[in-house]
Amino acid sequence: MGAMSDVLQGIQAEDGAAVAAADIPKAVTAGRLVYGDGATQIFASDGKTTYTERGGDSAGEWYVDDQGRFCSFWPPSYRACYALRWMVDGARIVGLRFTGLNDGVTFEGHYE
Repeated sequence: MGAMSDVLQGIQAEDGAAVAAADIPKAVTAGRLVYGDGATQIFASDGKTTYTERGGDSAGEWYVDDQGRFCSFWPPSYRACYALRWMVDGARIVGLRFTGLNDGVTFEGHYE
């Protein structure tokens, strides 16, 4: 496997387990995520993120807040925080499950 597994090596993840605050930066930057609707998202280690849907890109920012939650900001004013859980298949981390802390909506991103 490529770079993704290197970044996540040593993380003991179980399917559905919460991503520890200290592991969130590694988890989101480990690889491009592909969502169920075909949209993709890349999280860069500098806190920038690009969401691509039907050929259009949206640029935003991501961060871990002081309560250890994963949050994203989309200019001019959309801010949301999520509970982040691992998706594990066998012994492999295959993606991340995001659940909105305000709306409870869950979406799954698989590492490409």
